[in-house]
Amino acid sequence: MASRARVRAPELIGKGGWLNTGGTDLTLSDLRGRIVILDFWTFCCVNCLHVLDELRELEERHRDTVVIIGVHSPKFVHEADHQAVVDAVERYGVEHPVLDDPELATWKQYAVRAWPTLVVIDPEGYVVAQHAGEGHAHALGTLVEELITEHTAKGTLRRGDGPYVPPEPVATDLRFPGKAVRLPGGTFLVSDTTRHQLVELADDGERVLRRIGTGERGLGPDTFNEPQGLALLPDGRVAVADTVNHAIRVVDPATGALETVAGTGKQWWQGSPTAGPAREVDLSSPWDLAWWQDRLWIAMAGVHQIWTYDPADGTVAVAAGTTNEGLVDGPAAEAWFAQPSGLAAAGDRLWIADSETSAVRWIERAEDGGYAVRTAVGTGLFDFGHRDGAAEQALLQHPLGVTALPDGSVAVADTYNHALRRFDPASGEVTTLATDLREPSAAVLADDDIVVVESARHRLTRLRLPEEAVRVEAVAHRTQRAATDIAPGTLRLDVVFQAPAGQKLDTRYGPSTRLLVSATPPELLAGGAGAGTDLARDLVLADGVAEGVLHVSAMAASCDDDPDIEYPACHVHQQDWGVPVRITEDGTARLGLVLAGLDA
Repeated sequence: MASRARVRAPELIGKGGWLNTGGTDLTLSDLRGRIVILDFWTFCCVNCLHVLDELRELEERHRDTVVIIGVHSPKFVHEADHQAVVDAVERYGVEHPVLDDPELATWKQYAVRAWPTLVVIDPEGYVVAQHAGEGHAHALGTLVEELITEHTAKGTLRRGDGPYVPPEPVATDLRFPGKAVRLPGGTFLVSDTTRHQLVELADDGERVLRRIGTGERGLGPDTFNEPQGLALLPDGRVAVADTVNHAIRVVDPATGALETVAGTGKQWWQGSPTAGPAREVDLSSPWDLAWWQDRLWIAMAGVHQIWTYDPADGTVAVAAGTTNEGLVDGPAAEAWFAQPSGLAAAGDRLWIADSETSAVRWIERAEDGGYAVRTAVGTGLFDFGHRDGAAEQALLQHPLGVTALPDGSVAVADTYNHALRRFDPASGEVTTLATDLREPSAAVLADDDIVVVESARHRLTRLRLPEEAVRVEAVAHRTQRAATDIAPGTLRLDVVFQAPAGQKLDTRYGPSTRLLVSATPPELLAGGAGAGTDLARDLVLADGVAEGVLHVSAMAASCDDDPDIEYPACHVHQQDWGVPVRITEDGTARLGLVLAGLDA
């Protein structure tokens, strides 16, 4: 096995303390003799949720040798709330210890730059690998096997039960419900996300009438995997965004019969088909659905796009978005989204809750007959808060749902502000309709009322639509991450990628790497922006711009390096970084970002 740099792992520190340990605080010395994988995550991040799912098999296979530690490192203000982290750990079925690090202390000690990032620590307490983004499960599995062999021979591997202690289950009718739809008979169908079921509630929104699904994770005739969005179809059936199954299901409320209409059960990766027969095309974390213009529209949160499913010919296709994460308006094929998580059809507009940009946006027909994307509220990935008034200066915080109201305005489930907001296109104003909700994720109209899915209170809450808005004190925030000081002139950008053991870069059909660079503001870069295939690039910084954010997206494909294998297995590794930078004379002239490996 190749030699590795011997870097001692810093201690694990987090002001919020430990979860899933039965009240015990852990230290690295407690874990000596075990292989430790640190998962730096935050619960708003869909890529982090993908990694949680990627780690499940590894976690189960090596429970006696590997300890996975989640290090929760918040982006939004709400994510620094300890109870919110407690809720998220249960919501997403995290079955390993989690360190709540609201001040990013451990994040800084490990020089992490992106969510998600995985760091591997060997049984002697040294960092041996770092991986940013998704798609590293195979590489981690190979590395773990190597470390087990190496440290068994050295006598430094300690086997046994890990420190995970499951929390006590709580009895509620719903558990972190995601979305809801009102059925023609007046009852409500709710996605009971954490319990992997659909639940039909009586017209009072409280009494359980029946459950659909066994409650076990799966893609079978009676199972779901963290379902979210629901949409009533013209034929009376209900479409379901079966999020972690990466599939669209359809359920018949009359019989409970369930079928899969789109998706293979596998996650979409760069290079996969983006259109075709619906059951043959991979999807990625579909989060919400809406029936509009004779198609089912899909908020494809996992790839920052909007897709459509056409039941007439059984096909899916990308309708808007490039897979780049950000806020860019214009022709649908050129627009950028950031985890679109809520949809609502209203006449000639499809409203979108674009969660990671804390934005409300819409799709409409363009003059050329295609579609265009517009933004009503929101400015980008790093600005958020709770501020009413003119839409161009109003602020939201990670909204997950939108609901079209009878007067042409839009209600917004402003999730991390625990509020129901309203955008009025006629006046261009944003107001607050209700506060003291707990992580509202959707809302549905019921006669003169609006019924809100209070996800973190595990219930539906009925509100009378107020005639006047609630007044709140304005608060504005930016993501609190330390800026990297860089020198003026030319900045060398190096994305570090070392193919995992037993693999090599896949160059059979051309370059196997991709690098896309942009900046906020765009004027930050005088040269070096755009797409290319090399993972290293010189960026030319413009004069007169003192600070900004570099947006870097990298992808690499590696395949098994064995000439005896006719069809080698290949693996895609990808990550997006948003790196705040500040221009200073004594700043660095090189920015290294680790996709996989260690930065020398």
